Amino acid sequence: MDGSIIHPGNRRPRQFVYPGRMRLSSRLPPGFELNALSALLARLRSEGRPVLDLTGSNPTRCGFAYPEADIRAALSVPAVLGYDPDPQGSRIAREAIATHHGHGLRAGELLLTASTSEGYGLLFKLLGDPGDEVLVPSPSYPLFDWLARLEGLQARPVPSYFHDRWHLDLGALEAAAGPRTRAVVVVNPNNPTGHFLSRAEWSALTALCGRLGLALLVDEVFADYALEPPADRLATALLDPDPPCPVFLLSGLSKVAALPQLKLGWIAARGPGAAECLDALAFLADQYLSVSAPAQAAAPALLALAPGIRGQVLARLRANLASLDAALTAHPHLSRLPVEGGWSVLLRRPAVDGDEACALRLLEQSGVLVHPGSFFDLPGDGHLVLSLLTPEETFRDGLARIFPSL
Repeated sequence: MDGSIIHPGNRRPRQFVYPGRMRLSSRLPPGFELNALSALLARLRSEGRPVLDLTGSNPTRCGFAYPEADIRAALSVPAVLGYDPDPQGSRIAREAIATHHGHGLRAGELLLTASTSEGYGLLFKLLGDPGDEVLVPSPSYPLFDWLARLEGLQARPVPSYFHDRWHLDLGALEAAAGPRTRAVVVVNPNNPTGHFLSRAEWSALTALCGRLGLALLVDEVFADYALEPPADRLATALLDPDPPCPVFLLSGLSKVAALPQLKLGWIAARGPGAAECLDALAFLADQYLSVSAPAQAAAPALLALAPGIRGQVLARLRANLASLDAALTAHPHLSRLPVEGGWSVLLRRPAVDGDEACALRLLEQSGVLVHPGSFFDLPGDGHLVLSLLTPEETFRDGLARIFPSL
């Protein structure tokens, strides 16, 4: 789930007439048109107007000092020239990933993918038939809707609620589950709210899924980036070695090592039927064999480099959060929500106009790009989403430009 404005509603359907009698799948939108924010951004850039981007989530464009020689060396080992496909992924890569995660994870519990997005596609194929649905607590990343739809499923949002911190609404999840519900998808910590599941939420959620016969998909790509974690947080779903429902944990190099370009993700399976599910996932993966052999060969070395890269990212996130807090002291009508983890912060403002209208105004008048909370189904108006991954000087300059207009 890597950073492009295309994911949070970049394009909106428009009427599109296909040539001749050709008909494309109904899983696609009827056409493709930039939304108002993306269209304005494109126009400003075409006019040569500079834009400060406070939405970036691509770490390779954020000025981090990557250990280039070590990464090149990892990708130059002799094994990158060989091809010995294993539908579950190379054993050496899976062993390195299991060691990285710890908590008793074994290589045999893992299946490699080209990305977490592909991992979702495989899991939706595994768990559902066309017309089935998955429940997704919201606010959340809008990509889930399309990943489900492209597999013939429906992602049904179930609102979470905020009271001092974000909370899953377990009653609403249970009420939303119907005869065609197959799974619940949670992100730990959530993107963009930063909400870590509490241990109590985890126990109640897995019990609910076990009682209703649902699988639980847990996206933990941001789990290494705890910023203001509460004491009762669930650091990782791997802390539960024997959940009462099937649990599939997703992660990958994109966030673990801030290396999205190397396209290596993974799924860990635990709980009832995990071995059988892995066999089925391996069958699905065997139809594509999409995981790069060089990325798998380099995985042990890249994971060894990951803590150093993550350290830079964490330092950036904390510095930008401190800059935001300092700027907020001069603007008491603005505030931010807690950032338990992840790369984003939710800025709260007086809802004098809609979130998208506000983002358009800031881009046009101040030359600063932010995401409106509505892109992520944040309730009501009054929220903007900023990326803490932004280079520090750009982040400070962007805040100085937009705060007088909020």
